[in-house]
Amino acid sequence: MANEKPRTAIVIGAGAGGIAISARLAKAGLKVTVLEKNDFTGGRCSIFRSKAGFRFDQGPSLLLLPNLFRETFADFGTTLEAEGVELLQCFPNYDIWFSDGAVFRSSTDTAAMKREIEKWEGPDGFQRYLNWLAEAHGHYEISLQHVLHRNFTNHAQLADPTFVAPTIALHPLESIWSRTTRYFWSDRLRRVFTFATMYMGMSPYDAPSTYSLLQYTELAEGIWYPKGGFQTILAAIERIGRRLGVQYRLNTPVAKVLTGGPDGKTATGVLLESGEKLEADLVIVNADLVYAYNNLFPQESENKSVGPTITPYAKDLSKREASCSSISFYWSFSKKIPELGTHNIFLADEYKESFDAIFKRHTLPSDPSFYINVPSRVDPTAAPPDKDAVICLIPVGHLSATHPASSWPSLVASAKKAVLATVEKRTGLKNLESLIMEETINSPPEWQAKFNLDRGAILGLSHSFFNVLSFRPRTRAKGVRNAYFVGASTHPGTGVPIVLAGAKITAEQILGDKKMEAPWVPLREWKGDVQAKQGHEKRGGGRLDLVKRPLWTDDWNLFLWSVIGLLGVVVVFLAGPAAWGNGGFVGDW
Repeated sequence: MANEKPRTAIVIGAGAGGIAISARLAKAGLKVTVLEKNDFTGGRCSIFRSKAGFRFDQGPSLLLLPNLFRETFADFGTTLEAEGVELLQCFPNYDIWFSDGAVFRSSTDTAAMKREIEKWEGPDGFQRYLNWLAEAHGHYEISLQHVLHRNFTNHAQLADPTFVAPTIALHPLESIWSRTTRYFWSDRLRRVFTFATMYMGMSPYDAPSTYSLLQYTELAEGIWYPKGGFQTILAAIERIGRRLGVQYRLNTPVAKVLTGGPDGKTATGVLLESGEKLEADLVIVNADLVYAYNNLFPQESENKSVGPTITPYAKDLSKREASCSSISFYWSFSKKIPELGTHNIFLADEYKESFDAIFKRHTLPSDPSFYINVPSRVDPTAAPPDKDAVICLIPVGHLSATHPASSWPSLVASAKKAVLATVEKRTGLKNLESLIMEETINSPPEWQAKFNLDRGAILGLSHSFFNVLSFRPRTRAKGVRNAYFVGASTHPGTGVPIVLAGAKITAEQILGDKKMEAPWVPLREWKGDVQAKQGHEKRGGGRLDLVKRPLWTDDWNLFLWSVIGLLGVVVVFLAGPAAWGNGGFVGDW
């Protein structure tokens, strides 16, 4: 009804998921308020500026899966470009530095990749690379359709034949390292094509081989950087939300999710740390999921209605395997460092041991692998003229009993020393520390304090097999009606494009629960990426552009010749002994 009071929603947290879902719910007609504990939006995907005028991305610094971003904007009836977002392609993708002085340059240039791979594994190596790329393409397409555009609300869905048949090809029970050894026969290239599991906060020796889709998208679609910093994309979605009526309240930490109703199991609003109570029909949590279940939802000692459900589940979540953390240095360099490209990977010589230190002992490896980003290389606005902004991210273990917050200052000092020594040795640079004008540091304790991240794990819960799909914490809160989750630790998982996809999934679940239609192309009607569809529309879809599988495909040829061969055998045997001579056919050959 036109005069009906709009349903109200409170979103806790203005990270990528919170910003996206608030705009989606506002587009659907809800009155939405976003509550953020910090004085900035974007969460880990935020930027900050130094006193000397350098700009740093606090979290993500490379944009992958660009079509998921485009889909989000298309659902709002706009585009990245129309909202003022300019994507800059990073070319090459990476320089990957090894301890023996060799550098592998990864790029979207097929000819360049052919030269790089044949340098180490010869012509046969390039053929195996193409085979690997084809498999990774399958992982990418299947994941888009059957995982990233689908919610999982119960385990029975995993037995659905329409899901099982295609997802077998994702090879979810084989590690990405194991799968990669089939295609790359040198340890050097195996490392080149497995390190990206760190995007998911996992070791390549444990991560399902499905995640080869990450390096596939880098090679097939490129690595991009939004001019002005990664947060400009979320700022654009925030502006869209504000136009639709979303209200943002910064510096507003939430103390508790309030519950009520006849049985006390319905979310009714939130209590702020200031003591103020806010009522709402819906509560969507974009705070860290494990933190929220342990701290924001009522516990058994304070609420006998939902507490008996929440408390044991919260304890179970705290025991689940978490992703890694990081020591991140943000350095203002007094001069340009041309030896470093936009994206640089320095791989540990003791590759497996470095991952074991992170994921088994939860500490800093003695010989760490690390990533160095120079945003000013692709976007000069990141630093003053003739200077460079440099971000160094060292994956490390999360906070644990053996490595509590008090142990990290000494580990940070060791990490800095190791990084500078490695960069100088492999690049030939000298006296790097003397060029650092300013330094900001995030380590596990800072990640935990700044963003309420459980154990300081920067990518939420792990993405091991029993932490994904229906095994991952659900988007609908456990034991509390009208409460939902969006973000890294709920389905479908971590990473900005994945979280944006998750915002669509959760928004449609909410609207479905409330018998409301989604004002965009719903998940059940998703047929492929936005860019491909827009390209087809521009071509006009005429006769020349008709995509039709030919009869004479390789598969058909194989089948046809198999039938012909079988018929030949049958004819020979039906001809009987008269057709045979001594050891062969009778007749003149």
